[in-house]
Amino acid sequence: MTGSLTSRGSGGRYPDLVGQTAIVTGAAKGIGEGIARRLATEGMRLVVADKDRDALNGTLRALREFGATVEEVCADLTRPELVDTLFDFTLRRFGTVDLLVNNAADLQRRHFLDEHRALLDLQLATNVASPYLCSQRAASVMSRNGGGAIVLVSSVGAKRAHQQGLPYDMTKGAINALARALAVDLGPYGIRVNAVGPGVTRTYRWPPEDGEERSRIMTQIPLQRPGTVDDIASAVAFLASGEAKYITGQVIYVDGGITAQLSPPGPLAL
Repeated sequence: MTGSLTSRGSGGRYPDLVGQTAIVTGAAKGIGEGIARRLATEGMRLVVADKDRDALNGTLRALREFGATVEEVCADLTRPELVDTLFDFTLRRFGTVDLLVNNAADLQRRHFLDEHRALLDLQLATNVASPYLCSQRAASVMSRNGGGAIVLVSSVGAKRAHQQGLPYDMTKGAINALARALAVDLGPYGIRVNAVGPGVTRTYRWPPEDGEERSRIMTQIPLQRPGTVDDIASAVAFLASGEAKYITGQVIYVDGGITAQLSPPGPLAL
């Protein structure tokens, strides 16, 4: 796993999360893996989901070695019946869902004039329909149990377009709109819905050390460094916690200042 795990509970910041149940999608690697790791540190019970079986198994093993109470569901959540499988399994195993983190996404981007109809269909299914349906199932449980939290993982591309950013940026814009609409619909049930928008984040996709591309990217970030998965996971944990009990319908950009700029030095590559 990216980063490291301390003993269970010793790194927790939010005691109210201990013993609660969270589902994290796209948890096999990258940001999703980091979110699962942070929530385990907070003492949450976890169901981690991804379609990459081998990588998901590695995440599961690391979390269990750490001492987390965690189960896995290997599933392609673009299939609605597998969304039901995920939630049915979680309810059988843990009896409830207190937090849903919609992280799974397809990250590919194309120029608008390039042929990408198949990619459009894939990203609408993966980046929009899947979190919509997962949120619907989570809300049906939370509304009966007195509330909960849903966190959607968006992108800086939802606010400012990447160079060659379609259809990805469009789908992340939809995620921001979904967070607001769900917050309005679900607030009366005690369900808070927010989104986190990562900027350039150092994951397995990060350019090689000391590469020209890496140097160019650094010039475009006001804090002069990439984000880490822990930076993103910290925002998710905060939004899940009681410390954020009056925050809903918001998008928090964790981006080192990228979206604060009117005119960055050059086109953003990641």
